[in-house]
Amino acid sequence: MEEPHIERMAASPVKKGSLMMRPIHWFRMLGEELHWSLVMGVIVVYGISQGFGVGLVRVSTQYYMKDDQKLQPSEAQLFFGLLQLPWIVKPLWGLLTDTVPVLGYRRRPYFIFAGCLTAMSMLVVSLQPNLSLGYAMLSLMSGSTGMAISDVTIDACVTQNSVTHPSLAGDMQSLCGLSASIGSLVGFSLSGFLVHLVGAKGVFGFLSFPAGLVVMVGILLREGNLQRSVYRGVHEKFLDAGKTMWRTLKCREVWRPCLFMFLSLCVSLHVHEGMFYWYTDAAGGPSFSQEIVGSIFSFGAIGSLSGVLIYQNFLKNHPLRDIVFWSQLLLSLSGLLDLILVLRINLRIGFPDYFFVVIDEAVSRMIGRVKWMPLLVLSSKLCPPGIEGTFFALLMSIDHIGLLISTWLGGLLLHMLNVTRTQFDNLWVALLIRSMVRLLPIALLFLIPRADPNLSVLPAETLKMKKGDDDQKNNEMASLIEGN
Repeated sequence: MEEPHIERMAASPVKKGSLMMRPIHWFRMLGEELHWSLVMGVIVVYGISQGFGVGLVRVSTQYYMKDDQKLQPSEAQLFFGLLQLPWIVKPLWGLLTDTVPVLGYRRRPYFIFAGCLTAMSMLVVSLQPNLSLGYAMLSLMSGSTGMAISDVTIDACVTQNSVTHPSLAGDMQSLCGLSASIGSLVGFSLSGFLVHLVGAKGVFGFLSFPAGLVVMVGILLREGNLQRSVYRGVHEKFLDAGKTMWRTLKCREVWRPCLFMFLSLCVSLHVHEGMFYWYTDAAGGPSFSQEIVGSIFSFGAIGSLSGVLIYQNFLKNHPLRDIVFWSQLLLSLSGLLDLILVLRINLRIGFPDYFFVVIDEAVSRMIGRVKWMPLLVLSSKLCPPGIEGTFFALLMSIDHIGLLISTWLGGLLLHMLNVTRTQFDNLWVALLIRSMVRLLPIALLFLIPRADPNLSVLPAETLKMKKGDDDQKNNEMASLIEGN
């Protein structure tokens, strides 16, 4: 990118003006520098489909597994882990959207397909009576696949622009985070009320509407029509993309932070289903209603949104390693809040359950978002030109494998400690173990670079495009960036 453009961005009005006008200037700047259709796509996919939609689907799925399918906490965690499988194969979806255009477009058809798949899957779970666990999981996994495809497609758009506009990488990730957090806040706020009103299956039917908006993104997204010749040599493109990914992964600047993110997720030990069952079923627990559970998650969304704002306004220019160190330390300490709650210490010191839980949820989500925002920015800068969607999907799939491992390890821990639908005596032990192992990633911080977060991370030779490629390939890789 040319230096005058960077100077113009540094002098952008988003840095000036009243506090009320800064968000307006910020959105206007992103719309001018990128394109309004990309900004709209981020808001729809991250904010409405994933933020609002996932806010609804998380609570409804938890109640569906507990009340309709009658699963134990450890079993529920196992099946929740299975819903991560479509996200683990994200590189496949990324490879398709990067190398296999449909009707002359690389992004738009995949949005349309993803939205249709998610809508149909949610309607099946909602409308089919007495659905067996196997068929229910198949439908939920199909819906998860649709969300994963739309996610990797918008990731490709965002990552492509992060490589060509490195000074805007933090702003684009902040837009993604803000959209997801605000959408989650609204989704979680309504989730408990909707589950109480229409039941978990009714909420699944409602989720077909956000999927329809993803279809709209595919219709309205600005993307140039590619030449017919790009359909030739798809096999070679797959091979070239695979070679490029392997060559990039072997770079020290790439595999080290990837390893940190993977191991950091693996040892996070999720025991969320044990806590959810304790919230709602334990004889000596809070016995929260559906509305209360939804409101608790909404406070978590507020915490997540606060984390995005803190990063955007105060931390995005700080060294990555420093941010991750302090956030990882605080994340481990925040896990002890759950321990205080389960041991009922909060009642002894005069803190009501609901008040204590919402503080716990908000603080934990805020710290987690602050930790992952710089890592997401770093991930977007590790992607080589031409296969941005594929490589970013590969990085995210590695993270999802770590998340799957942590979910299943947490479920195994609950099973070993005999935490069931009615037995929670050893839940505090699981929470203590979780908090202790969360300290382990601090010993691996040397894997994260100390480089300026506003500069490119990849070696210069990786960023260079082959001069032997014709203009057709350049058009193929810049379908969303040209001609603002």
